[in-house]
Amino acid sequence: MDAVNGQVRSTYDAVAADYARHFPGTGPETALDLATIDHLLALLGPAPRVLDAGCGTGRMGRYLADRGALVTGVDLSSGMVAMARRDHPDIGWVVGTITDLPYGDGAFDAAMYWYSTIHSPDDDLPRVAGEARRVVRPDGLVLVAFQVGEAARDVGEGYRALGHDVRLTRFHRSLAQWSAVLEAAGLSEVARVQRAPTGEKDPQGFLLARRRV
Repeated sequence: MDAVNGQVRSTYDAVAADYARHFPGTGPETALDLATIDHLLALLGPAPRVLDAGCGTGRMGRYLADRGALVTGVDLSSGMVAMARRDHPDIGWVVGTITDLPYGDGAFDAAMYWYSTIHSPDDDLPRVAGEARRVVRPDGLVLVAFQVGEAARDVGEGYRALGHDVRLTRFHRSLAQWSAVLEAAGLSEVARVQRAPTGEKDPQGFLLARRRV
């Protein structure tokens, strides 16, 4: 875990400024992608407390906040958090890991993992899911977005093209695999969406689960 976190942290620290410049908002998302977030918010009601877990530069936390959520963001990379604080100073951003969230039990109405688990090996997923369950209230919600597939691959090529000498492993999973992990952690599936690539190389998956009381 430490070695993986170290690789991910150092990579995103190095590319943070370029990432923020190239992806300032929700341009990469389709309407269907964003609809999964809208559905999450609709289920929660007004002014929900939402954790943007693995917040990166804060672009998706901005989307949540603009729709009335009370957002807190956490990310492994201090460089990415610095960009989030620069670009979205009205939201609270902290450095921390999704395997050991720095929040109390039941602190949030929901937690969103928007492509933030894709660098976590399979062995880390139960801990990630367990922390998600711990920090949301009973009957709270968890939304996970990820690339669908089976193989792991190096996805640092795009950053290397920008002059960054980095390597970054991305793990692909099925909706069934992620659903089983969430279920084992005490989170029952509410909805799942899989869409075909629309410019990406891989299908995209979205899982919404509810914490069992």
